[in-house]
Amino acid sequence: MCSWIVEKAKMSGSAKGINGWFETTEATVVYDHPYHAQLDHALCIDFINPEQGLGARVAVELTVESALELIKAIEMALDRGKHLHPEVITPRVEMLALK
Repeated sequence: MCSWIVEKAKMSGSAKGINGWFETTEATVVYDHPYHAQLDHALCIDFINPEQGLGARVAVELTVESALELIKAIEMALDRGKHLHPEVITPRVEMLALK
């Protein structure tokens, strides 16, 4: 059964796609059947810039376990980074890490 779980986030960053580097402006996060990975369900993340067309897209399909490990790694990296560069880690990032 399809779950149709879709979340979107505004982004500011870069990704490397088929045509090289591009600015990412959005991410779409889906928990559903993957297109390529041989999994029943996966966490699928698309980093995109819709203004640049289909070539400005990078997609990943992760197992639930891999997605949870990625979340932990991101939180740990941000936590370590705030000690080295406290001026960069904003209160919003701090608030997100506490959830």
